[in-house]
Amino acid sequence: MRISARADYAVRAALQLAASRDDEPLKAEAIADAQGIPHKFLESILNDLRRGGLVLSQRGVNGGYRLAKPAESISIADVIRTVEGPLVSVRGIRPPELSYTGPAESLLPLWIALRSNVREILEGVSLADVASAQLPADVCALSNAPDAWVNP
Repeated sequence: MRISARADYAVRAALQLAASRDDEPLKAEAIADAQGIPHKFLESILNDLRRGGLVLSQRGVNGGYRLAKPAESISIADVIRTVEGPLVSVRGIRPPELSYTGPAESLLPLWIALRSNVREILEGVSLADVASAQLPADVCALSNAPDAWVNP
């Protein structure tokens, strides 16, 4: 699975909003500076998040962005889907829409299993979990596996 810069930036921007303690909206410039995200790119991402119902925007001197829902109710999967679409696709096609023949026939259940595992992890972790550095135990166990940090 490949996480695009757009998805990475979107999650980081949402985490910056989740970590905001006061009720004041954050300006895009402040989010961009805090996370090292190109400002113009971030504006586009924030608009996608707003259209997707994850972020609210407020105009004016005290304007900016804030989460539309509590951070506990927004999963990392929600953010990625909002800016990128499906979590797992093959050549841009969702796995259930694929078909294979011959020796490749077993690829379909493999892609479905991959999608299921990606969903389980990304839907099971909220913005609040990451912002508070309190990842679920099963995610910690996976990241603590001996080979998890080794690139083959």
